[in-house]
Amino acid sequence: MSEQKLNSTGFNAAAFFRKYMMLIALLAVAVFFNFATDGRAFYAQNITNLIAQNAYVFVLATGMLLCILTGGNIDLAVGSVVCFAGGVGAVMMDKNIPWPAAVLIMLVMGLLIGMWQGFWIAFVKVPPFIATLAGMLAFRGLSNVVMGGYAYSVTDTTFLNIFGGGADCYVPDLLASVGPELKAGDGTVINKFCLVAGILFAVGIVVYTILHRAYLRKNDYKIPALGSTIIKTAIICAAIVWFFYKLSAFKGIPTALIWIALVLGIFAYITTKTTLGRNLYAVGGNEKATRLSGINTKMVMFKAYTLMGLLAGFAGVLNTARFVGAQPTYGMGYEMDAIAACFIGGASAYGGTGTIGGVIIGALMMGVINQGMDIMGTSSNYKLVVKGLVLLLAVFFDVIMKMRKKGGVKA
Repeated sequence: MSEQKLNSTGFNAAAFFRKYMMLIALLAVAVFFNFATDGRAFYAQNITNLIAQNAYVFVLATGMLLCILTGGNIDLAVGSVVCFAGGVGAVMMDKNIPWPAAVLIMLVMGLLIGMWQGFWIAFVKVPPFIATLAGMLAFRGLSNVVMGGYAYSVTDTTFLNIFGGGADCYVPDLLASVGPELKAGDGTVINKFCLVAGILFAVGIVVYTILHRAYLRKNDYKIPALGSTIIKTAIICAAIVWFFYKLSAFKGIPTALIWIALVLGIFAYITTKTTLGRNLYAVGGNEKATRLSGINTKMVMFKAYTLMGLLAGFAGVLNTARFVGAQPTYGMGYEMDAIAACFIGGASAYGGTGTIGGVIIGALMMGVINQGMDIMGTSSNYKLVVKGLVLLLAVFFDVIMKMRKKGGVKA
């Protein structure tokens, strides 16, 4: 039997745990908080809150991944950009400017800010840390200027419902009249559309996995071990069905989740199926070799920060909807949450390594830790300590893996 066939059917436990370490860690953290809070951490409403409270993390971490891929670079300005864009939008809507125009302006402002920072980083060669630190200070100040130091409320219910704010920002049960009424264990009526969507999503994952393995086999690519593929797919599908069941036991699918899924899906495609995505990984792997191969590395860097700015503007939209307004203090620390989510999810501090799937795991890890410790009544100071230690361990794991690849540490 060939080596490839052995790889396609065998199961290497050590390799499986090494590859899916953070996914296993996420499950372990979830189980811990489930017991530590007597199950309260995973009440249906708390699952919905987990999504709403961490929507900005998913969106910002997606953009931050692009920057990190280029060589471990980061964007410290995203929290201030979220505040600035959100503040501009809230002021516009307060002056009765239609919400579509306000949203468009917020996105354009984020895009222009990303282009501004990308220009200094890519073409003037200002170190990303310095350029984005300057942006963090400047746009925080501009947020105060725009809002005059005051908070602005948003009352447009259409805007709030579409982007995940207010009490009615959920997809209605489109299957309510189909079949008998379903109820959860506590008597809550199940949103059947949400539950069916979750089941179909899980089935789609299984079908994609089967077709992908068939494609790899047909084209003589190395196929992942069948055992590890089955275990990984089973865990993911079970988690998806459980997650959608929990959502269906509250009010259904929150609109913020749809936007998160859209952003993650688009950028998963960009990073894996496009020339830009391949170039991002190439620049992070070896910028000099990439440049000598004819790729315009300056434009790759510029595009990474431009897209980061666009996503920061969109996070401003979601943030404004979630808080039903804006104020000059919003967005503080958001950049750290986004950076931590990327590194916890497996992005390399050296660049060239990281996936959107990892971003999802990292963002969920941050969200579960935050919410679990909140329910336990833990001091905010200890929350920072725990998140800091988790981030340190994630980066330490990355460093060890790098050393092993270079032969510096024996496995």
